Order: sequence, then C-alpha cells, then structure tokens
Amino acid sequence: MQVSPIDVKTLGKVAVLMGGRSAEREVSLMSGSGVLAALRSRGVDAHAFDPAERAMDELRREGFARCFIALHGRFGEDGTVQGALELLGIPYTGPGVMASAVAMDKLMTKRIWKAEGLPTPAWRQVASAAETRAAFESLGSPMIVKPVREGSTIGLTKVVSAQQCDAAYALAASQDPMVMCEQFIAGEEVTCPVLGAGTQARALPVIRIVAPEGNYDYQNKYFTDDTKYLVPCGLPEGEEAAIQALVLKAYRALDCRGWARADVMIDARTRQAWLLEINTSPGMTGHSLVPMSARAMGQSYEDLCLAVLASATLDNAIAGAQR
Repeated sequence: MQVSPIDVKTLGKVAVLMGGRSAEREVSLMSGSGVLAALRSRGVDAHAFDPAERAMDELRREGFARCFIALHGRFGEDGTVQGALELLGIPYTGPGVMASAVAMDKLMTKRIWKAEGLPTPAWRQVASAAETRAAFESLGSPMIVKPVREGSTIGLTKVVSAQQCDAAYALAASQDPMVMCEQFIAGEEVTCPVLGAGTQARALPVIRIVAPEGNYDYQNKYFTDDTKYLVPCGLPEGEEAAIQALVLKAYRALDCRGWARADVMIDARTRQAWLLEINTSPGMTGHSLVPMSARAMGQSYEDLCLAVLASATLDNAIAGAQR
C-alpha cells in the first residue's frame, strides 16, 4: 500500500461513512470521528456521512469521489454498503463485496480457511439450545458460543458447564439467527493487521493482547484502559513471522484488499497458531489495534488513514470509471 507522498488534491471530496445501523454503531461513530479529523488534518475535503440517517444515493448527488468506510458490523462491513457503492460507482476502502460478505460470516470464513488447509478451531453450527448442549459434549470445555454475523464479542459467551448452554445460545441468537459453537483455545491472544492487495499485501507488526482475567470483551476492548497491548509482541523468535505469514494466507484466501485485521490464538501447550476471524473494517478508535501496529513501524494515525483512503477502489473499476 502506498504510504507517501499522496497528493490529497487527487482524492476529491471524501465521505467518511460512520454510525450505521449495527450493534457496533457507537464504536463506529468513534472510529469515524477519528478518521474524519485525521483526514482533515492532512488537507482532505472530508465529510461525515451516516447511512442510518441519509440515503446512499445522496453520495452521488453531492459529488463524493470516494468513501472511507468506518462502519462496523452488519449494514457496513458485510458487503451491503460495498454493493451499494459499486452500483453508485464510488470507490471505497477495504475489501470488495464478496470478501466483505464472506468475512462477516464466521462460518463461511472458517469453511474457506479449512478448505485452504489453514488452521482454525473446530466448530459446530447450532440451531437450538439442545444442539448447543450436544456441541458442548463434542467440543469440550471451555467452548465459545457466538452469533455468526456479529462482531466486537457482542453476544459471545465462554461456556464452561452444560448448564450455561441454554443461556449462551439464547444470547447469541438474540443477535443473529445463525449461531455457532467453537472450540476454545487456551493460550495467548494476538492480532495482526494487513495492508494492501494481492502480492503487494503486507502484514504489520503482531500485537499481543493481555486482557484482565483473559476477558477481552466489548467493555475491555473499547471503554477501559485495563487491557495491555504489547507491540513488539514479545513472542519467541520466529513465531511473529510465522503468524504474519499465516495471516497473509488467510487474507488472500478470502480475496481481501485494502486492509483488514486477523485475530489469532496461540495454543499455550503446542504453540500452534489458530485463526479465529478477520475484520474487514477495523476499528480506528483510541483503543484500536491497527493504528497501534502501524505506529510501531513508524506510521502515524493520520498517515495510516491517508494511505487507506488512497487505496479506495471498486470491484468493477472499469464500470465505475465509465459512470
């Protein structure tokens, strides 16, 4: 990905899409506000745009040349907004329609990774509390129960006894009718951002996450300072490079472009790295991890936002140029 120099005059009028209708609206507004301020500080003609409050076709009528997607979760990170922008012919940041839709669906992501021979924890799709209890018997304790198409640990439960299964399923199903159970990997939690596309994509420094009592939940992600983020990550020699290589394979397997961030667990006993999921519209708040990783390699928050914006494109760039 291009990092410098970037002629901001070539970027045109920019919409920072933020807010939206997902359960992650609050975090999206924080991300978008940060991105908006950063782009303006670099001289970009950037404007806030909330798809929950305005019709998407206003983007064309108001002459926006490209969009920075700072939406998180459904109706923003799942291919829906990307598809609308394809129809409007307005280039946007992050992966395209298919990659965004697949990455938002944790089941489809894991199926593709498994088909590509990439390590991801065992899982079961469940449609009832009874099936959740059966999955617990199969996958063992602890087990993670979570909605298939949600993010930021919303609706997630770490189950350690069969008695928890009914409530865990009900919580996950309240967020999404599709629910999955996943084998819990005991060990170190890390995350690794990727910038770029195809053979030019590169992995950024790995961040090791040390949350209070190992509980990296919604509150500890965004609203406390109790979680520790270690970058340099301090992993044994060779492990960071191996994780970066694995994450690049995972990114390319889903045909991602622009940027994304993959979450990984390292088995404390075997040191095996396991892919959990990939976020195609990473957070850009004061607690977010992509800016932290970029900063570790000398790239400021403002320059990161500018570089991501400069990478905006379309799945069908030819049609977009002819609109």
